[in-house]
Amino acid sequence: MTEISANLVKELREKTGSGIMDCKQALKENNGDIEKALDYLRKKGLATAQKRSGRDAKEGVVQSYIHMGGKIGVLVEVNCETDFVAKNEDFLEFAKNVAMHIAAAAPMGLGPEEIPESVVAREREVYRERALEQGKPANIVDKIVEGQIEKFYKDSCLLSQPYIKDPKMTISDLLTDAIGKIGENIKIRRFARFQLGGE
Repeated sequence: MTEISANLVKELREKTGSGIMDCKQALKENNGDIEKALDYLRKKGLATAQKRSGRDAKEGVVQSYIHMGGKIGVLVEVNCETDFVAKNEDFLEFAKNVAMHIAAAAPMGLGPEEIPESVVAREREVYRERALEQGKPANIVDKIVEGQIEKFYKDSCLLSQPYIKDPKMTISDLLTDAIGKIGENIKIRRFARFQLGGE
């Protein structure tokens, strides 16, 4: 078994915010390989998040973010299970990061069910016309359109968008990490984004 140095534990802890014992265990399980230990902790966080997802989350904060110059503003409601966690620095940081992401990435809704059907129908029509104009065979146009709609949802829905500070993660991954780190069920309940002169 590889001897795990305190510096290695410290490095992993700084990267993940996980507890000392969790970091030590992750490094032991992965023979001191920090990248594998990171993956190990993320999977553990995912398992923890899934266990907690059924629990009520009725406390939390309404986080605001105003982009420089006051041209874009965001309000986002992020819920947790207890008032204690609602005041926790990591929880508040998570809520602030989500608000900043919404300001930058302009999602249309949390998930596909929140995007108006009229918007999806218009996108579908545009993709269909484009595929036909490109001379794609009629029998594969529907598949092309469905693929484009999937991509549209991924780009337009908050939970599936790549996180602006780390595009290797989605907002859903960020949420899962926060649940694993904080130890409570957390939900992004709703948001509103305002842009000066916008609708």
